[in-house]
Amino acid sequence: MLISIREKWLLSKEMQPKFLQLLQQRIEKGSERSLLSFDAEMIDFWSNDYLGLGRNTNEVSLKSGSGSRLISGNSKRIEAVERFLANHFGSEAALIFNSGYDANLGFFSSVPQKGDTILYDELIHASVRDGMRLSFAKSFSFLHNDLESLEKRLTSSAATDSMTSGTIFVAVESLYSMDGDVAPLKEIADLCERYNALLVVDEAHAGAIFGNNGTGLCNETGITDKIFARLFTFGKGYGAHGGAILGNQQLRQFLVNFARSFIYTTALPEAFYEHVESQVESSFSSDLRNQLQENISYFRSLINSPISDMNSPIQVLPFADLESCKQKAELLRENGIAVKAILPPTVPENGQRLRICLHAFNTKEEIDRLVGLLK
Repeated sequence: MLISIREKWLLSKEMQPKFLQLLQQRIEKGSERSLLSFDAEMIDFWSNDYLGLGRNTNEVSLKSGSGSRLISGNSKRIEAVERFLANHFGSEAALIFNSGYDANLGFFSSVPQKGDTILYDELIHASVRDGMRLSFAKSFSFLHNDLESLEKRLTSSAATDSMTSGTIFVAVESLYSMDGDVAPLKEIADLCERYNALLVVDEAHAGAIFGNNGTGLCNETGITDKIFARLFTFGKGYGAHGGAILGNQQLRQFLVNFARSFIYTTALPEAFYEHVESQVESSFSSDLRNQLQENISYFRSLINSPISDMNSPIQVLPFADLESCKQKAELLRENGIAVKAILPPTVPENGQRLRICLHAFNTKEEIDRLVGLLK
């Protein structure tokens, strides 16, 4: 009896050669991804828990959400948390997803329609890219934080979409996760207004860190009324879990009806939503943000960090080659310091770097130790 290629693969329990070839190419480039474990005794310079709120010892019930939000996983308490978030971030409505990834995937796969155009910064989060792949809209990148490149795209798209009644969306991050630099949000918002485009801002790494009570860079820049949608995640500066899309009530209702990553997943337990509210409230204190900024300034006074913004908790040190970058990260780990080497394809080719995350809880002695090893 003849056996198909599929059956041979299933019987052998081995990967097909074409998949193994891709993996081998990654290994030969020296950029193979692997899982790293964090020893509690190591000094944390790699997590996104910038304010240390993830160290809060609040107990969270692990009772199942039992179903999707559209069936048995919703409650008045969950919706009250969403109203709290909307009020806190200065928005008409909020909708919580199980993660920031799910939120971006749900938004970009459902809101932009066939005939629409998405213009996105070339360094935008992978979750935005994956959402666009599932969308029927056209998508084009523009050069990172380059207003001239964005305007060229807007000019071209506006001329095309005016004939098809399409909508233009512009997608950016406020604080970029792999470079630690800040977008020129006011200028981008002005361009979107001029070309009648809808601005979508991913505030994943700016939430809890910038703006009044940690409400983000859009708030700090004073442009929240010019933005169609904002994303905040709670697994970074807030030390919790999940993510939320902020916008008007109609956008919320649209996502409830069409965002598949919201509709077809089991809801988080109610206690997780309450934990989000508690962690956001914990971020209101300016003491932690002030301590974080003090640590960032101290680090930058000791070592040159040419890429990252001076106020960013993400400080990036570029390396000329992959091997020296990996070796430095390993040296740090051997000395009890947790820093992640970021390699292509997570970053562009030859863009390898050490991504150093500073926290409010890091001491000056820890920073001194880090810098000493870096030098």
